[in-house]
Amino acid sequence: MQKTIKYTIFKTKWGYFGLAGTTQALLRTHLPATEPEKVKSALLSNLPARRQVSCGGQYDKTFFKSLQHRIAAYFEAGCENFDDITIVLDGLSTFAQLVLTACRDIAFSQTISYGQLAKRLGRAGSARAVGAALAKNPLPLIIPCHRVICANGKVGGFSAAGGTDLKKKLLALETNSAPKGQNNIARGNALGNEDTVRIEALKGRYNTSLFLRSLQCVQE
Repeated sequence: MQKTIKYTIFKTKWGYFGLAGTTQALLRTHLPATEPEKVKSALLSNLPARRQVSCGGQYDKTFFKSLQHRIAAYFEAGCENFDDITIVLDGLSTFAQLVLTACRDIAFSQTISYGQLAKRLGRAGSARAVGAALAKNPLPLIIPCHRVICANGKVGGFSAAGGTDLKKKLLALETNSAPKGQNNIARGNALGNEDTVRIEALKGRYNTSLFLRSLQCVQE
């Protein structure tokens, strides 16, 4: 039985923020915008096919209420990470899931380059593919893809609402709000235990997929 899709739109210092998902997990977020109706439309029209909702979803102002408070605090320059939030990455390739899962470990006010993230995943030389995967991020802020930048220090792309201007603004907020003395160097390979387990499982699925595809090519 398909679970009910719920959503909420709430006000932050930067505008209206949107959350959508089930009572168990988040599926989508929308970064702050000035018009709540546009946030709602983007949230509910962008769901994976198997979760599309014909009734417009169920609005619930208490949906992930504690997270709402944390997100509001973030935009008030509070130091918040969201790597403890349960999410579901539907409708994405195994490689994209691998990249997005690893991205969750980049801490507040820290950045990493596309190439460094690729190396962390054992895919050195795949910076461009990592960027393409991040461009499909369905949960901006919860998955902090804005913390992945170019090796030369430029911010790089940002496909979420608000574009690169918003990416710069998010990075500036975090830099200015970081605890004194905290530098801007990502944590290398110091992944959390749960992330390590998820990433290794995804690597296995990804490598199996590559093997099966190569086998198919040989047979053809």
